[in-house]
Amino acid sequence: MGQSDEMAAFLRIVERGGFSAAARGSPLTPSALSKLVQRLEARLGVRLLTRTTRRVALTPEGETYAARARDILALIEAAETEVTAGRGRPRGHLRVNTSTAYARHRLIPLLPAFFAEYPDITLDLTIIDRPVDLVAEGVDVVLRTGVLEDSSLLARRIANGRRVICAAPDYLARRGTPLRPADLLTHDCIVLHGLARMTVWPFRDGDRIAALNVRGPVTSDSAEALRDMALAGLGIIRVSEFMVRDAIDDGRLVALLGAEHASEDVPVWAITAPGRHRMPRIRAFVDFVAARAAE
Repeated sequence: MGQSDEMAAFLRIVERGGFSAAARGSPLTPSALSKLVQRLEARLGVRLLTRTTRRVALTPEGETYAARARDILALIEAAETEVTAGRGRPRGHLRVNTSTAYARHRLIPLLPAFFAEYPDITLDLTIIDRPVDLVAEGVDVVLRTGVLEDSSLLARRIANGRRVICAAPDYLARRGTPLRPADLLTHDCIVLHGLARMTVWPFRDGDRIAALNVRGPVTSDSAEALRDMALAGLGIIRVSEFMVRDAIDDGRLVALLGAEHASEDVPVWAITAPGRHRMPRIRAFVDFVAARAAE
């Protein structure tokens, strides 16, 4: 067994969480996989896994090895697929991470068309409303909206959006409709906690942009929860338009202060680790989502 095969087997153990799970569908038995890791650890002189009765976990050295192994195997795959380009459709397993809101309102509705076009690609979709380390966690593509923080990754802007202020009709009937930005100071504004910039809403004031600090009785770490609370009549929200466009169109939410609201651009990014963006299945996925997101 070559080093690349060892790396692939090691990653299978890590991703499946144990030797028995990794052995299913593999020509290697759990015992053979365990011995493979023992030989690998002996050769490297470090412990890569900690073993319990239920599962295995990576040591710090194991995390480093797993991250580099993913990169190496990705480069091998990219090299092989480049020289055989045109001989077949993109295939293989794809790991994608995105936020709850983007998954629900944009990505998941696209998946039937994606699989119809690329039936040889399988997808592992993780949905987490927090930043992820795509290298350490073995993610191929991260889809995120807003400001990026890690400049060491490759980011492709696949769409531009904007934010909208809105509330449910029953809330407005109960509390009144704000007719100018200052009216929001007497309203319940629901915001994301932990992000100071999301509590400062920008409005046009002549030739300048004025910032208004809003507040309300509840905050959340989930933009999707903000949408649900607005639909329940708890208050006024300011979120990406793609999250609420359907609710505004069918009257469940009402857009507010559209003329005064100075919405900044909300870019949508497809983020990959260096070296992986050329892999056909990753390129096919990003190109597909970018084409639909632009629409």
